[in-house]
Amino acid sequence: MKPRIIGIILTILVIFTAINYYIGSQSRLFINQLFDVHLSWIYWLCFWFIAYSYIIARLGARGMPKAFSQLLKVMGSYWFAIMTYSLLLLPLVDLIAWILHLGGVEVDTYIPWLGISLLVVITLIILRGSWNAWNPIVRKYEILIPKAAGEMKQLRIAAASDLHLGSIVRNKHLQRLVDQVKALKPDLILLPGDILDDDIEPFIRHRMSEQMQELKAPLGTYAILGNHEYIGGKIEEFVKQMKAIDIEVLMDRSVMIADSFYVIGRKDRSAYGRDGVDKLLEGVDKAFPLIMMDHQPYHLDQAAAQGIDLQLSGHTHRGQMTPFHWITKRLYELDWGYLKKGNMHTIVSSGFGSWGPPIRLGSRSEIIEIVIQFVPES
Repeated sequence: MKPRIIGIILTILVIFTAINYYIGSQSRLFINQLFDVHLSWIYWLCFWFIAYSYIIARLGARGMPKAFSQLLKVMGSYWFAIMTYSLLLLPLVDLIAWILHLGGVEVDTYIPWLGISLLVVITLIILRGSWNAWNPIVRKYEILIPKAAGEMKQLRIAAASDLHLGSIVRNKHLQRLVDQVKALKPDLILLPGDILDDDIEPFIRHRMSEQMQELKAPLGTYAILGNHEYIGGKIEEFVKQMKAIDIEVLMDRSVMIADSFYVIGRKDRSAYGRDGVDKLLEGVDKAFPLIMMDHQPYHLDQAAAQGIDLQLSGHTHRGQMTPFHWITKRLYELDWGYLKKGNMHTIVSSGFGSWGPPIRLGSRSEIIEIVIQFVPES
């Protein structure tokens, strides 16, 4: 591993540890005031085990039982959400405590009430965020493409990005996708990347491909890879799994559908040797509608300049948990929703699954329904 990478990892661990020490110290003060318990070493042992549970699970996955590893991942994922909102709210609690202290209020009076109030707020945040994550909605877009698509006048697409199937997003949530997509009765199903959370092992162990096999449409089901499939490093095995259930994975490749329109799938930008859009469209008849999947919504102008009619992306999760949506909004020209870029329709989904904690605040898990009208210019 390069020294620069080691330096970055160590820096992140130091910051992570410092944040958790701050949260742990404040939590211990609250517990001591509430229960008059002073078993410091037991408290810190339990606290650091919870705080580092996700890291422990990732580092020791091969040497521990699968069920225990999964439990640690789930616990660690939820802890990340608790840590995030504790870090945001604790400074406010500290400020209120300081003001009350200056006002002469006794410590054993305000500390328990402030601690209970913070605990209630964070619990409500986690409950609401979980509901948003596990209850996906269908978001509908209706667009017009001014091209002829053979004899086809209308096309209904169901799209779901960022499923993140693995140890946390599992069969129950996948079944929600299958049921909701079936109810839409789409002509075409598109999966714009990050189907896996990274590790393919839970996908195989929980036989998720058997459920995904139900994602059928008259014009087929097509997918691309996202950065998480590349992180997992089992590209060939995953593509083979998809092929076995008639889901075609497009990696810098285009296919003509029903002699009416093209579906184009790009490799993820994290992949080695990704083609530019211009090269990707060599041999493609641009008189037909061009629908492209590109997992990460960068350089929209390049796709628009090459005559793409509709681009579908994901990746951003719309920040997944507020206030991170402020960051994604600055990183991407479009981090969620719809944008007309020149003549190109662009749709970026917040995703169906979740990365890390199954918590969504300021975003919802969603399936995209797109109804395209093909109206050639006279």
